[in-house]
Order: sequence, then C-alpha cells, then structure tokens
Amino acid sequence: MTTDPGARSGGDGPISDPVRLRALAHPTRLALLDVLGTEGTATATRCAELLGERVAGCSFHLRVLARHGFIEPVARDGRERPWRLKRLVQAVDTTGMDDEQEQAVDAVTEQFLEREFARLRTWRRMLRDEPPEWRRASFALGVTVWMTPEELDEFREELTERADELLARYRDRIEDAGGRPERSRPIRFFAGAGGAPPATGGGGTAAGGGGDGDGGAS
Repeated sequence: MTTDPGARSGGDGPISDPVRLRALAHPTRLALLDVLGTEGTATATRCAELLGERVAGCSFHLRVLARHGFIEPVARDGRERPWRLKRLVQAVDTTGMDDEQEQAVDAVTEQFLEREFARLRTWRRMLRDEPPEWRRASFALGVTVWMTPEELDEFREELTERADELLARYRDRIEDAGGRPERSRPIRFFAGAGGAPPATGGGGTAAGGGGDGDGGAS
C-alpha cells in the first residue's frame, strides 16, 4: 500500500512491523496524514479545525503517529507544536510476512481503501458543480491486460519511478504555500493494480472525465 507518490529524503523504508501497521489502521490517523500531506505542517488545533475533531483527540493521535515514526515535530512559531510527515510515502513490504503481519496489513489496507474510494465518490458527486476547466481536467482510468507477476512488478517499478519524476515538480508546494498558483487546489492521485476478479467480458479500457462531468476523480 502506498498512500502518496514521492518520498521525503531519509526516513524509514517500507513498513513490515505489525505494531506500526496497526498504528495506521485508524480512520483519524489516516485523516491526519492526509491533513499533513495537504497542509505541509499543522498543529493539533489546525487538524481539529479541518477534521471536525476535538483538539485533545487529534493531539493524542498525532503523538501516536510520531511515536511510530510516521510524522515529526517542526520548529514552533507559537505556543503549539506543528507536525509534518516524516515521509510522503507510506509503503508496506509484504515479503515473507507471517500471519500476524498479514492481518495487520489487511487492517490498514481496508482503512486506506475505504478512505480513497469515499474520496473519489465525493469528488464525482461534486464534479457537476465544478467549473468547466476542472471537469475537463479530472479523470478516472481503468484497464485490464494479461501479465506475469514479474511483468507486473516491473511495471509497478517503472510507473512509480515515472510518477515520482512527474510529481516532483509540484512537491515543494506542499510546505511552501506561497508557491501555490492562484487557482491551484489539492489533487489526489490514487493507483492500484492486482489480479482481476472473473470478468463478464474481455479485456479493455474504461475511462471517465473530460468535459461531461460524468467520470473522473482526482
């Protein structure tokens, strides 16, 4: 599972510790990672304001995320401590996992996917009321092809590398609010691939978005 493309220099590698994985398997903590990914840095008060949660609850969950190495404090500019992501990527290494680790992966992946799909559905509902330029730019894409595990692994590595190159040009805007263009807004990218369930038809491509507002999500 990868929650965001790109990574901050340094930090830990892919997660395999079930204790750390379970620390992520909480909707408020995943929401806090989203806030920090969008805001760059944020205090517990700011997180509570954006999420509609209590400050004390956000403060607790932020400390849990910090204890497990997902976020880190930054220099204070007031009374309250701001936090930032330690890594822009939260990736899981499933190689050689035992049952306990796999159960932990399942728990955090379910939470992650629920958030991603809910986000996509919400954006699609909002899309009809968006300006034409946003309706044209937003998209969704699905395709089914035949691959071996080795080919899929190679494709994943190439896709990740290319996506990282493309997104690098925008990454400084996460922490530098002054560098964000006037009409910019947070854009979410989500990708996943795996064995397709039994299909009712042949392989092919389905795409949505681009002008009619019926498909697409960012």
